[in-house]
Amino acid sequence: MSALQPVRVAEAAALPDRHAGRNLTLLLISTLTIMSGATISPSLPAIESHFVGSPNVEILTRLVLTLPALSIVICAPFAGGLADRFGRRPLLIAAALLYGLGGMSGLVADSLPVLPVGRALLGVAVAGVMTTATALVGDYFSGPARDRFMGYHSAFVGFGGLIFLTGGGMLAEMHWRAPFAVYGLSLLLIPAVIAFIDEPVRNRIASATVAAKASAGTAWLAVFAVYGAAVLNSVAFYLLPVQLPFHLNAMGIGSPTLAGLAIGLSSLIGAVAALAYARLRARLGVVGVFSLAFGLMGTGYVLLGFASALVMVLLAAIVVGLGLGMMMPNIAAAAMAAAAPEMRGRVAGGMTASIFAGHFISPFASQPMIAAFGFADTYLYTGLVVGGVAMLAAAAAAFRASTDRTNRAGHRS
Repeated sequence: MSALQPVRVAEAAALPDRHAGRNLTLLLISTLTIMSGATISPSLPAIESHFVGSPNVEILTRLVLTLPALSIVICAPFAGGLADRFGRRPLLIAAALLYGLGGMSGLVADSLPVLPVGRALLGVAVAGVMTTATALVGDYFSGPARDRFMGYHSAFVGFGGLIFLTGGGMLAEMHWRAPFAVYGLSLLLIPAVIAFIDEPVRNRIASATVAAKASAGTAWLAVFAVYGAAVLNSVAFYLLPVQLPFHLNAMGIGSPTLAGLAIGLSSLIGAVAALAYARLRARLGVVGVFSLAFGLMGTGYVLLGFASALVMVLLAAIVVGLGLGMMMPNIAAAAMAAAAPEMRGRVAGGMTASIFAGHFISPFASQPMIAAFGFADTYLYTGLVVGGVAMLAAAAAAFRASTDRTNRAGHRS
């Protein structure tokens, strides 16, 4: 192992007692990413009603949910570079502090144009939290242990989604501002980060030669393919938290609690599916998992396009959740596997930016479609597009498997 590589690379299974606090802290930190948008999603119709009459109220209301994504897209690559150069731990602590302050600003914002300012600061914080947490998983784990932990990571995100979406819906029944108080939970995680998160030891000032070698050791084609999959996944998935509450309103099911339940159910199912990620990855490979995940998400959106009652909406949410539960750990694990150790922060930053670029793009892509075709057809057409991508990924996986078999046969002969 070179002097530039982390010396505290440890398998969770090897020292479970020593690393239990560290691993639990990382898993709890992971829930902050889903909380950034999910908590206030059920409040969107009430926010729109409260600020009715404001210019561009429809799109500004959606941006309250998605504007943090723009900050993340801009800041995540810089966060990755800072994490590689100066360390993960101090950036994670600062980001968790900003997360709480920026998130709770919605409790006092007095106009629709002002409300997004705090949301933008929240996005800066999420860029730091998600990038450093992903890089730390890459530092602490390797091989199948990394796949397992990425599955646990996504499972916690899914369970957090259920809790925060359902809780957000219940709080939204009281007042549209109430869900913003939940962001203060990040402040409670700062002592745990200080106590349990060790900085991986590294030479933080890499020479130009070492940096060039690290970059050359990174499989950039695979990294950029993962980035593309992350953007597409987010554009499609964010149709659920951004537009489903309005779709349910159009169907005559206007309760914020039911909207939160439907979206949270998708997260719950995704959490359960994520627990099986390591086994799926071992059996299907990265491209095969992408094919299966996109296929499930596409099927779910087609079902949602045909839904005419709440039970059909819930069924569609379950299918979408199955795909998402496989997709998110696959994106993160594939990105970290393709990155050289010294580039993990920057690759994680690019991955974070790609995921949230899709979040930000989603309402701009979906709103014109909804205006032209309505909610049901928008979900239907999105499902068909995502299903087409799944078929392309399946063809690529089959071609790769055939090539591998041919190469193995050639070596035996």
